[in-house]
Amino acid sequence: MDTHWQEYKVRLKHYIAMQVNDQSVVEDILQDVYIKAHTQLHRLKSEESIGSWLYRIAHNTVVDHYRKQYPIEELPEFLEAPAEDEVEQVHQELAWCIKPMMDELPEKYRVPLMMSELEGMSQKQVALELGLSLSGAKSRIQRGRVLLRERYTACCDIEVGKGGVIGYQPKTPDAVSCYKKCTADNDR
Repeated sequence: MDTHWQEYKVRLKHYIAMQVNDQSVVEDILQDVYIKAHTQLHRLKSEESIGSWLYRIAHNTVVDHYRKQYPIEELPEFLEAPAEDEVEQVHQELAWCIKPMMDELPEKYRVPLMMSELEGMSQKQVALELGLSLSGAKSRIQRGRVLLRERYTACCDIEVGKGGVIGYQPKTPDAVSCYKKCTADNDR
């Protein structure tokens, strides 16, 4: 190990110095790399890869150095999540808007898409039900999704968060006829 270390020590130091500005920290990191390499030598799979192995250790040690500089902020014990009713309401309202747009898709895309997305059928089940090959069903479902996405993004600004769609706002009342259908259905 010591002969390999002497061979790579200067290059590793230069590599670390390019990542860290403080010379004393560079020396500390280089020392940590040596200790890690020496203690983990049994993990080295072949001597031909010792250079890349040492650089990987150096990289990870530099990353660890920067991680230690930024303290982890504790999360409060209780985080307020959006009320499930609000999320469900947004989903229901959006469903009212998407259904008329789905109905306007060509039948060859609408039917497989509705079977997959609304009825919860697998793509394989859709293929069997419609007498299509699996790749044909997947293609139609994917194309239906693209056409539907084009329609609803022309109509609405969609806000997506961790739980999926968390809000939407129609772009303009007269931009697309889907908005009129959506607001008429929601007023009922």
